[in-house]
Amino acid sequence: MSVSNKAKIDSTVASPAIAAAMMAINPSAAKAWMDISSESARFLTQRLQQDMEAQKAILACKSPKELMDVQSAFFRSAMEQYTDYITRFLTGMSAAAGQTATDAPTGNARRYDDVPI
Repeated sequence: MSVSNKAKIDSTVASPAIAAAMMAINPSAAKAWMDISSESARFLTQRLQQDMEAQKAILACKSPKELMDVQSAFFRSAMEQYTDYITRFLTGMSAAAGQTATDAPTGNARRYDDVPI
């Protein structure tokens, strides 16, 4: 069995360098990436907290009916939140793509007088 001797990239070191490179190349794309990352982290933190609360409520149930009520409320809430998150995520991605395309120079602009006859 062969062991790879390739160096592994430490993501904690590479992340600031990648962010700096993105800011230099396209600031609007970098801002969109940071916005999406922070929104994803916020959503994940909120969902994990609610998952823990749901587990506590499930463990405190005294009857099957109570368990079904807690589970159905949890799933209904989770589906609403995931749907809302995906909508915000896709809206943000769409806006970021539009802004990035607007900000990106093509370098192929033509003037009226350079068209060959």
